[in-house]
Amino acid sequence: MRGAPARVFIARLSRLAVFAPNGDQVGRVYDVVALLRLAGRPPRVLGLVVEVQPRRRVFLPMTRVTAIEAGGVITTGLVNLRRFQRRAGETLILAELLDRKVRLVETGEEVVVRDVGMEQTRVREWEISKVYVQKRGRRFGWRGETLTVDWHAVTGFFREEDQQDATSLVAAYEKLHAADLAHLMQELTPKRRAEVAAALDDDRLADVLEELPEEDQVEILAKLELQRAADVLEAMQPDDAADLLGELPAEEAERLLRLMRPEEAKPVLQLLKYSENTAGGLMTTEPVTRRRSGCCA
Repeated sequence: MRGAPARVFIARLSRLAVFAPNGDQVGRVYDVVALLRLAGRPPRVLGLVVEVQPRRRVFLPMTRVTAIEAGGVITTGLVNLRRFQRRAGETLILAELLDRKVRLVETGEEVVVRDVGMEQTRVREWEISKVYVQKRGRRFGWRGETLTVDWHAVTGFFREEDQQDATSLVAAYEKLHAADLAHLMQELTPKRRAEVAAALDDDRLADVLEELPEEDQVEILAKLELQRAADVLEAMQPDDAADLLGELPAEEAERLLRLMRPEEAKPVLQLLKYSENTAGGLMTTEPVTRRRSGCCA
């Protein structure tokens, strides 16, 4: 493969531009699709999930990637615009393998996956060959020593975790707009969606919730601790917070309102007095300012 480095760490591909041979940008890398294989064989990398406009995610086989460079991914120019749908047995590397707890085969020590590296084989296929892991520190949780090991040197990728961290995944998508991150979260499993929500700060999660359908908002909010849920509601626009509270059982909504600071709860309560189909229920209490243009009147 022309221009392909010996090894590519996949977290660094996140949001990397994808170009056609003539230099036109096709889209951006959203994730990498791999097939986990039994009998200790390294996972085979099948292709890239590329986001094209308008926010459509399509599959780009690795056979159509001609170069991977610091400035972007170069393709043959042939991109199937049919929406990506994951098949049975396929794994999204960024969404599902980052932050997974695995064990070092040699010592049995539990470590966390921070990145994975892929390499091209002699038959021009791509495989996951390396795993970049972090050990548990003595004082600061998962902030201990980091090391890069062979795929065969770790075990536990096939085990479902009760609670998987999402720190590295959130970092990989740090520059995503809230609307784009909301689209990403819709494609995750409910379990992984809750883990990502837990890893976001209040303001970021509030922005993302405002971009999600109401049923997804309710699902995510229900999995947060009550005080955290109240803090996120405070960070939302009052009209969005009122709409979300209106979807909850009355007792739960009242509990959350009592946990909110009075000055933040007041405009939300005012909006809740209106039916959602009236003008009062649809407008926000936030003032709209407009910069005056031109000269004097």
